[in-house]
Amino acid sequence: MDLTEGTIAQKTARAKKNMMWFAMLSMFMTFAGLTSAYIVSAERKDWIDNFQFPSSFYLSLGVLIISSLCFYLFKKSIRQENKKSGILFLIATLLAAIIFVVLQFKGFGEIIAQGFYPTGTAATVTTSFIYAIVFVHLLHIFGGLLVLLVVLIKYLKGKYTKENYLGVELAEMYWHFVDVLWIYLFGFLLFM
Repeated sequence: MDLTEGTIAQKTARAKKNMMWFAMLSMFMTFAGLTSAYIVSAERKDWIDNFQFPSSFYLSLGVLIISSLCFYLFKKSIRQENKKSGILFLIATLLAAIIFVVLQFKGFGEIIAQGFYPTGTAATVTTSFIYAIVFVHLLHIFGGLLVLLVVLIKYLKGKYTKENYLGVELAEMYWHFVDVLWIYLFGFLLFM
């Protein structure tokens, strides 16, 4: 289909989805840069390899996967015109996201308990990278939380129907992206 074909609404939806793809690509490039710098820095003499990966990060991975599943079920509820289920699944998505954030900060606490700090004399290059990567991802999660809240408010006001849910589709793209991004970062940090 020619990109210039369709109604104004169809063209607007395509443009917004393309902008979301561009934003996600930009975010991915940020993390590609951070993980590339991590790999290069791992060659340093002061790089530590006795670091124990926080158990809270394992739990947060499961919680984030559950949040993606809940968001998928939320979108499915919209298509089935089941508002009660939709609200429950969207609230479950939000709660899982909040639990994820709590677990991330708990993971920071586990790193500190090992004696590795993000800055200062007790900081290492290794853990500083881990803090930076996880913190930047958390910033994207906070953005996602705001998006989920906006979607919830609009959904409660009846703004989304099975024929009109572009905002939900854009939020879904973003939310699943930050979830997949954490899966990548988790695997990267665990195995590198």
